[in-house]
Amino acid sequence: MSTHNPDLKHLEGEADAVSARPEDVVVAIPVLNEEAHIEACVASLLEGDPRLEHVRFVIADGGSTDGTRAILGQLKARYSNLNWIENPGKLQSAGVNRVAVSHCDNASVLVRCDAHSIYPPGYVLSVADALIARKVASIVVPMDAVGESCFERANAWIVDTPLGSGGSAHRGGAKSGFVDHGHHAGFDLAMFRKIGGYDETFSHNEDAEYDTRVAAAGGQIFLDADIRLAYRPRATARKLWRQYFNYGKGRARTILKHRVRPRLRQLFPVLSLLALIGSAVLVPFTFLGWLYPAIYFSALAAASVWLVVKHRSACGVFGGTAAFIMHVSWALGFLKQVLAR
Repeated sequence: MSTHNPDLKHLEGEADAVSARPEDVVVAIPVLNEEAHIEACVASLLEGDPRLEHVRFVIADGGSTDGTRAILGQLKARYSNLNWIENPGKLQSAGVNRVAVSHCDNASVLVRCDAHSIYPPGYVLSVADALIARKVASIVVPMDAVGESCFERANAWIVDTPLGSGGSAHRGGAKSGFVDHGHHAGFDLAMFRKIGGYDETFSHNEDAEYDTRVAAAGGQIFLDADIRLAYRPRATARKLWRQYFNYGKGRARTILKHRVRPRLRQLFPVLSLLALIGSAVLVPFTFLGWLYPAIYFSALAAASVWLVVKHRSACGVFGGTAAFIMHVSWALGFLKQVLAR
């Protein structure tokens, strides 16, 4: 689900009050087996503003085997400006690239949307307006995690904290400004084509890898904190582990490909895991081996208590567990990719 403040007054005095022409905007929606979400997603994107009739919406299907294709046929009959193309590459990165190549003639703005999200009225054109007004390479937006089950809620609460995300600006951030990375929303198509779009060999972290090339090409990335997305985190420990393991691998690939120096917050999970392993080795020989584990697990426990108190919910007790899973799985994915190079 998504939340959004369509009021663009935050741009006044900071950027030119320029609006994008709907005819210049193309929306890419990569999908794969999204029968449970695609209809609500498309309806939320295409309804609520008559100008949206002039925006091109393109769904890139990666070979769905459920009921997605039947639903897409019904949606195409309902919305004349909705197109449906095949995405042989299956991955989201390949789908967005295919839209940029095949359906963006004469367009200047590309907006990326996710099929499992529901967007409020005005989202697409607000992203496009912000991109045009700012004259930047990309507009990125903060994501506010929300959850329904107890583990989801604890996961959502902890991921938007420095302990969960390392202080990433796009994780629940409240301040607009220039950043080096964020959740992708809008692209200047000239820059997108100039640097070759997404690297389709990346199944994860393709956004951060793209942002690295944007910076190298002299482009700017602006985080608009007034355009926000709400998303549901993984509902189980197993799914969370898999997600962050792949995140770690993707980050390592980006660092190795571009030979960039990782930031301390990105290295923390790896350093923490190595410290825990080293401590386990020292424990039989000295009480100092207990020092780091005591500090680390005390911090996780304190975070859980803080979430319980802050949200007045016993579900917060799982916050520390979720953070531990994020740290260890991310670190293992990172190390596996580094050692496999």
